[in-house]
Amino acid sequence: MKYSYYPGCTLKNKAVDLDRYGRESAKALGFELEEIENWQCCGGVYPLGADEIASKLSSVRALVDARDKGQDVVTLCSACHHVLKRVNDDMKNVEDIRTRANNYMALDTPYEGETKVLHFLEVLRDEIGFSELKKKVTNPLKGKKIGAYYGCLLLRPGKVMAFDNPENPTIIEDFIRAIGAEPVIYPYRNECCGGYISLKEKEHAKNLCTDICQSAKGFGADMLITACPLCMYNLNKSGNDIPVYYFTELLAEALGLKEGSCDE
Repeated sequence: MKYSYYPGCTLKNKAVDLDRYGRESAKALGFELEEIENWQCCGGVYPLGADEIASKLSSVRALVDARDKGQDVVTLCSACHHVLKRVNDDMKNVEDIRTRANNYMALDTPYEGETKVLHFLEVLRDEIGFSELKKKVTNPLKGKKIGAYYGCLLLRPGKVMAFDNPENPTIIEDFIRAIGAEPVIYPYRNECCGGYISLKEKEHAKNLCTDICQSAKGFGADMLITACPLCMYNLNKSGNDIPVYYFTELLAEALGLKEGSCDE
């Protein structure tokens, strides 16, 4: 299987190891991430203005590139996934945005939301299957109690993202089981970490992160994993003593592709 891969800015700059772990894990699991040529930043934030079009065009270009190759789009980043999927929904269902975007880009074949947008975790769940992933694990993370941190962007708005149950998701917990660890369910796993206000309102963002980390620790978690680079950064910088890892890092460790352990 081959997918059009949209890496996004963070995984190509500040978090290149997390990108590499994802690519290498994909190969080990039998699928390929083909990076989209000349991709542009998605903006990281879905624009809420009903008439906003310019900031959506970079996402449309990536979606068109994948459509023309006959491939689904895959990303590792919750923020990129969120923006791409919501823009794709606009192109499929909002006539004004679709018409203006297609007119601006002067496409030979107008784009109407044909591309399927997937998060890497969805590929593991729906295409590979967590049972198959478990068979590929050579270094099961036995004894590790891991709390899944979903945050906001993977799950909401629920009808558009259609990623998992927005109130009681299970995909990351199922992933944790597949790599041999024990998932820890705790109340704050779906709450916002304050990532988008971490520069303007540092103290408030820090308090949000503290609530999340203390909740996870209180229910017995040794560590957290997330699928959002901004959440990972924000939680790790909050001063709490529970480590936060990216899901591709633990996946690569479980598949025997990463030197050393996340405990080190």
